[in-house]
Amino acid sequence: MAPDKNRATAAAILPLVGGAQNVTSVAHCMTRLRLGLADRSLVQDEALKALPAVMGVVEDDTYQIVLGPGTVARVTPEFEAMVAEGRTEAAPAEHTLTAEELAAQGTAIKEARKQKNATPFKLFLRRIANIFVPLIPALIGCGIIAGINGLLVNLEWLPAITPALAAIASGFMALIAVFVGFNTAKEFGGTPILGGAVAAIIVYAGVANITAFGQKLSPGQGGVLGALGAAVLATYIEKWCRNGVSPGRAKSRAWGRVPEAVDVLVTPTLTVLISGLVTIFGLMFLAGEISTGIGTAANWLLDNTGAFAGLVLGGLFLPLVMLGLHQALIPIHTTLIEQQGYTVLLPILAMAGAGQVGCAIAVFKRLKHNKSIRTTIKSALPAGFLGVGEPLIYGVSLPLGRPFVTACVGGAAGGAFVGFFSMIGDKVGSTAIGPSGWALFPLLDGNKGLGLTIAIYAGGLLVGYLVGFFATYFFGFSKQMLTDLNTDTAEDAAAAHTGPEPATVGEPAKAPATA
Repeated sequence: MAPDKNRATAAAILPLVGGAQNVTSVAHCMTRLRLGLADRSLVQDEALKALPAVMGVVEDDTYQIVLGPGTVARVTPEFEAMVAEGRTEAAPAEHTLTAEELAAQGTAIKEARKQKNATPFKLFLRRIANIFVPLIPALIGCGIIAGINGLLVNLEWLPAITPALAAIASGFMALIAVFVGFNTAKEFGGTPILGGAVAAIIVYAGVANITAFGQKLSPGQGGVLGALGAAVLATYIEKWCRNGVSPGRAKSRAWGRVPEAVDVLVTPTLTVLISGLVTIFGLMFLAGEISTGIGTAANWLLDNTGAFAGLVLGGLFLPLVMLGLHQALIPIHTTLIEQQGYTVLLPILAMAGAGQVGCAIAVFKRLKHNKSIRTTIKSALPAGFLGVGEPLIYGVSLPLGRPFVTACVGGAAGGAFVGFFSMIGDKVGSTAIGPSGWALFPLLDGNKGLGLTIAIYAGGLLVGYLVGFFATYFFGFSKQMLTDLNTDTAEDAAAAHTGPEPATVGEPAKAPATA
């Protein structure tokens, strides 16, 4: 997408989300533009979905617009610049809200959000995701370099270069705890550098000289989970020093404040000292045991119930992606990569995308006369093969209803295939997180030869494609759905099915979710 097209997309989105004054925050992940909004009621959902570049929208604690990989990273800076310009140039509002109107509006928005999005568990998962998502580009880059280096070592090529590649690939993972600590403090409202400083204790080589709970500590013990806990603790201590309260408390206590005259000296010192001691003599051991437990549990699950575990994980992953909660799995993946060099869960979860691809191809074959849906599939299918499932989820299977379920069946079958081989001792893992589908091939690793690992993963994808296709082809549509949707007159189909208008070119398919 050319720069002017990126700017045009941003310009088209901005007025449909209420303008610059309605945007309180802007961020993006791998596929979604995530917006904080002052007034959700100003958003024109249907108009947004009708934009050619928009693949779907998701309403969570932020308003998320699915633009796809690559595109979102280019549109976001343009959007941010337009928001900044809009705030600067904004004219005074024609109508000044009264205090009563403003209070009523705020109360309504607050209650709506609270009921739909602000459950403690969901907010917790979203915070965890916000900590780890910014790390994904480095994980991908270092993981691919590690895969290339492993191939060169096995082939005994370029022996003078492979040590350098190993250092490049491993440097980030060696210090990932520091980055997790930095992001954690930032997410929880503390000073990021203090969170990073406390987390750095975990990877410091000198901890090997310290004994806790009768055991010598080892550098890196506790990993990202220890860094997460240490930085959260540091944030609470810092806020206690400066506010007299922990985050979330309503009242302050005067005795808890550090005088402003010595705040710059005392608060950072107390934050690092207290949280550092707790980390060394408590969190490192505790988080280390939890991390070990996660690795042991993942291995036991796949060693003993591989096919069944794969069936469940592959089948349920699409709903997690739909809700955006799949990012909460990142700490588990990262912990497994730290411990074993690869995560055995990601290749199984990637099978969900294979089921989605098979489903989309079946929909394409069944609805031969629905040009709108077929156009959407043709535009979204390449991204689906590369493991980006959101365009197909929001553009095809989810609006249609039944195909979403049959896509999950395909993912379950592919997951069961990969899980079965893990159960018989042939583990398939990924050295990084983020990519899926065909894009995961450069990151594959396992406990057997690379050729066998690639073959098992490819076999899982094939099973997912086939089962997703046949399940959707034979069970994805009722007779009435085929009658209503398999027409080249989109308006007639929508009217006959009493559902929303089907998509125009480049727009997600709008069909009723008939189960």
